Amino acid sequence: MAPRLQLEKAAWRWVETVKPEEISWEHIELAYRINLPACKRGACRRNCKGNPNCLVGIGEQAWLGEIDENAFHNIDDPNSERRDKNTFVGLTNLGATCYVNTFLQVWFHNLELRRSLYQCHNSRAQEHNSESDYEPQSICEHLQYLFALLQNSNRKYIDPSGLVKALGLDTGQQQDAQEFSKLFLSLLEDTLSKQKNPNLQNVIQRQFCGQFSYVTVCNQCGRSSALPSRFYELELNIQGHKNLTECVTEFLKEEKLDGDNRYFCESCQSKQNATRRIRLHSLPPTLNLQLMRFVFDRQTGHKKKLNTFISFPEQLDMGPFLEGKSGWCVYELSAVLIHRGISAYSGHYIAHVKDARTSDWYKFNDEEIEKMEGKKLQLGIEEDIAETVKSQTRKPKCGKGYHCSRNAYMLVYKVQEEESSDPSRASVEVPAFLQRLVDQDNHKFEEWCCEMADMRKQSVDKGKAKHEEVKELYELLPAKDGEPYEFISLDWLKKWLDDATATKEIDNSLFLCSHGKLHPDNVGESKRVSLQAAKLLYERYGGGPRLDSSSLCRECVGQRCRVLRLKNQLNEDYKEVSNLVKRTPSGEGYWVGKASLRSWRQLALEQLEEDEHKTKHSNGETNGQGPHSNKLSEGNEEEMKTFNEDIVCSHGGLSIMDTERKLVSTEVWTKLRAYFAKAPEFTQSQEPCQQCLTLEQEEKDNEAVSKMMALDQKNQLLNLFHEKNRPTLTKWPQGTDVLYVVPLFFVDEWRKFIRRPTKSSPVSNVGNSLLLCPHGGFMFTYDSLVNGDAQHIALLWPSEWEVISRLFIVDHSISIHLSQQTTPTGPTTQYTTQPDLCWECREGFLFQQQRDLREYTQATIYIRKVIEDKRMIKEAAPELNASSSEAEEDKEEQPKVDGEKDPDFGQDGAKRQKLSDSSPAVAPVISNSSLTKQGGIRRSTRHRKLRGEKALIVSANQTLKELKIQIMHAFSVAPFDQNLSIDGKSLTDDTATLGSLGVIPEISVISLIFCPLLNVLCICRSTVICRLC
Repeated sequence: MAPRLQLEKAAWRWVETVKPEEISWEHIELAYRINLPACKRGACRRNCKGNPNCLVGIGEQAWLGEIDENAFHNIDDPNSERRDKNTFVGLTNLGATCYVNTFLQVWFHNLELRRSLYQCHNSRAQEHNSESDYEPQSICEHLQYLFALLQNSNRKYIDPSGLVKALGLDTGQQQDAQEFSKLFLSLLEDTLSKQKNPNLQNVIQRQFCGQFSYVTVCNQCGRSSALPSRFYELELNIQGHKNLTECVTEFLKEEKLDGDNRYFCESCQSKQNATRRIRLHSLPPTLNLQLMRFVFDRQTGHKKKLNTFISFPEQLDMGPFLEGKSGWCVYELSAVLIHRGISAYSGHYIAHVKDARTSDWYKFNDEEIEKMEGKKLQLGIEEDIAETVKSQTRKPKCGKGYHCSRNAYMLVYKVQEEESSDPSRASVEVPAFLQRLVDQDNHKFEEWCCEMADMRKQSVDKGKAKHEEVKELYELLPAKDGEPYEFISLDWLKKWLDDATATKEIDNSLFLCSHGKLHPDNVGESKRVSLQAAKLLYERYGGGPRLDSSSLCRECVGQRCRVLRLKNQLNEDYKEVSNLVKRTPSGEGYWVGKASLRSWRQLALEQLEEDEHKTKHSNGETNGQGPHSNKLSEGNEEEMKTFNEDIVCSHGGLSIMDTERKLVSTEVWTKLRAYFAKAPEFTQSQEPCQQCLTLEQEEKDNEAVSKMMALDQKNQLLNLFHEKNRPTLTKWPQGTDVLYVVPLFFVDEWRKFIRRPTKSSPVSNVGNSLLLCPHGGFMFTYDSLVNGDAQHIALLWPSEWEVISRLFIVDHSISIHLSQQTTPTGPTTQYTTQPDLCWECREGFLFQQQRDLREYTQATIYIRKVIEDKRMIKEAAPELNASSSEAEEDKEEQPKVDGEKDPDFGQDGAKRQKLSDSSPAVAPVISNSSLTKQGGIRRSTRHRKLRGEKALIVSANQTLKELKIQIMHAFSVAPFDQNLSIDGKSLTDDTATLGSLGVIPEISVISLIFCPLLNVLCICRSTVICRLC
């Protein structure tokens, strides 16, 4: 079948010769592709969406022909979770708990340990109600229940998460297996020691504990001293050894104590050379031998695994190693614990364990358990380490009764005993109270198996019924020529044939046009089926609306026909309109926006595309405002959605901007109107919007008034505007004893208005209340104004104040007065303010200011390092001048002393807060870098970062030591080479906070850094200036 686009074009090819009013039923069927031939099976690789009669590739392949019943479900056989006969139960790996599972299996097969654990008192298990799940609490209870499940559970494997959680182990991180074994046995020993039954209190000691002593012999006097000790396992070094006997021999080997390691002999009362060795006195029934495969690598600082081959026997005679005993002391190999992997921090643990009852060997690999053939230990692939390891040694040949491994890390031997006639010693019975719990778990497991089997059977029965239904209905789906038909959603048909998806009712609502019929564009998303098949599907699944031959929409086909014809006509009309607009129109014309005229072809395409989609059920918008309209932007023109909207004012009338519109002839407008039926229409005789004309005139009048007002105010306050002849407090002007105060903000806003009267709003009032406290008192003293607070205010001459009082509304008058008084020591000058200073609010403001300065957080420090004597550095180490990072910093300019004449440093170092008329303790925040000059000009508050400067972030609660560490990271100078000071006062307490030391925002901190250079040939003294912003 032809591609979808080709089918689309073929379905509408007739519009080139047929007008909308000439459409017949034959044309409608062509548009809906009713008569396209149906595809045959095998002809299409996938379903043809452009052909409503193609029913191939919609999912029918899975149902036609014979189907295996296992395809109707995804449920595994529950019997696969059932324990096999005459085998053991596995343990689930919870993520990285394989090492726990191996030890649990080994301990489970220790019959004496299992028998003793079953005898432990467990009132919780004995009194447990069978209606609820049993939840063990102690370690002993968990082991009891776990061992009982391992012995008599019907499950193939059980979950040890209860025990793992009780031990507090991280299931996602692999722990040290050997360390876990020690800690767990120690924990179990402590738990059992609290049992009331005395036979249970020392079970761990009886099974795993042996005795040896460290014997030291003085070489001088021959005195021998022994230090007895117990062991639960022997840790054997394997490095440099080939077999187990060599490892045990080295463990017991004599050690010389000499040099710094000499022994203090009590007989000689001095340190003497001596020898020390370990003497074995007794061995436990279960002998654990730890092969030290995981050792510390001094070069890397991490543990590593030794992949050394070690040979070990199935029968181990420990008699020759025992002191004071001779005769038969033979052990039999009962378990081998294996670590797969090349790293000490990862890998996988498995265990080979010998069944004490049958002497068969089993491999325990978490959930999987494998019985070895022939009752022999077969290490197999456990010796195949990752191929990335290039071992220089081959696996040595082992004699009969010996095994060789480079992955075994623990060997478990049991003492060989004479065959007993008592069968109870080879078997352990589960106590009744534990068996009851096991039976309860087995019952739950059997219920789960039955439930899974029922679900599986239901899925199979449902699948078979669906199979028969599909085979029956799929043959009825194709609609034959001349017979009744209906349209059904293609997506629904696919879901009906997809067994994994639940079949819902048929939903055709998404395919409807605005007339409630099938939209022509949605033919590809639906399929034409026979009326008989449609009836059966609707009877079984319901839904709707049903779409038969009467649902073919004549209105939508006619609209599409009109749009397609206009699209074909668009290029010709564009050329013709372009030529016609160049001519001067004769007679009555129409106004068209110039922006619309430049982009009308693009707008027409968008309009036609919208017209194509506006008949859809979800889109009733028109005239370019639908979801398919594209955004248009040419040059700096605003986005246009509707043709001719660029000459429509906000009141809906003709815009008064006559330069933005053009007069076109009636012929041009007629052609444009065919594409934009709802575009705004303005004839040549149309008057511009009267409201806009009125507003324009009012705006012009207001601008003229503002210009006159600005000119008048400027002429009356010319010096204030140009900042000429300004009074200052540092040098009181002659000829006046009073100066007036206004906020600097008022002056700034007034200047903005004077400069741009048509763009800025006129200033109407002076808000001096900003400078007063809630009690009406002045917030600044004469001295504070001289020392920095003057940056908040502007000073006025009395004549200027008189003008301002006349031109603006003044809420409060503030002035500073000069008075001369005669005292016994001579005449003095006094300065007073009106209104008077409010001392209460002033003190509160200063207190709050100092408190804020010492409670700052996240303040920025700019650190600049300056070399005082460059010549010394260059003469002592000229080669460093070319390569060192300090060479570039030497070129930086010297800092100005105490911030003098430096725009980045202030006068008083105090950070100000904004003064609020409702809070006496708050003042305006003005940076020191924005202090006014004597002429009243403010400097920029923006920090100008200098070359080589580095930024740090500090807080008031940060210690001096932490600041030194920051400086160390910035300049690579150790804290002990730094000497910090403020105003000549050294900062020595490294534990004190910056706030308590007086390091406040905007302050300069001097750090003398002593840098040893060229083996102390010279000492450079560097200055680091820290400024907090």
